[in-house]
Amino acid sequence: MRFTESPRYDGLLFAVFCVAVLAGPVLLAPFGAGYPDLLQKFAIYGIFAIGFNILFGLTGYLSFGHAAFLGAGSYAAVWMFKLLSMNVIPAIVLAVIISGLFALIVGYISLRRSGIYFSILTLAFAQMSYNLAYSVLTPLTNGETGLQIQLSDPRILDRAPASGSLPGTNLFGLDMNATTIVPFMGYDLQFNVGFYFCAVMLILAFYVSMRIFRSPFGMMLKAIRTN
Repeated sequence: MRFTESPRYDGLLFAVFCVAVLAGPVLLAPFGAGYPDLLQKFAIYGIFAIGFNILFGLTGYLSFGHAAFLGAGSYAAVWMFKLLSMNVIPAIVLAVIISGLFALIVGYISLRRSGIYFSILTLAFAQMSYNLAYSVLTPLTNGETGLQIQLSDPRILDRAPASGSLPGTNLFGLDMNATTIVPFMGYDLQFNVGFYFCAVMLILAFYVSMRIFRSPFGMMLKAIRTN
């Protein structure tokens, strides 16, 4: 067994990854990238990259339409915020379900081809999804303007905000926008609840990805790439 495939190496890699992610506000502050909005995007697109790496890194299937699943999940999450609650958990659950069903449909058709034909099919689905979101499906996507949270939204599980302002996302009452600013060596370090929630999701996704890579199922996917 090579060292890079040993449990000890996996444990070290996972520990380094966790430290790097959780210390993001500290490591990126000197570069002016330590503010919450950007850090959350780093974490979200990190999860996106991990999912893409399972497909392309293991099986060798190059997909040009991977962003369509992120978009479908994003729209589903916002609709959950509008209709049910500003709690992030129901939004994540619905986003996973919708994007998973969409991926099942796309995969059922695309995986009947391989190589460049598979890539072309995924590109066609991506372009189709883009055009639908900006034309036929505008009642659901709101087109170029995008979905927006409004005071008039039902949110059947939430109370109407007493202040009359738009509600923020939360985790069972814990405000995702809550930020603690800590001065350190001339920098204002911003520790944001929303970022650390996304960071935990990123770490879990990385752990699941490592387990897949080392599992018999992962070996089967590698065999697909080799054959």
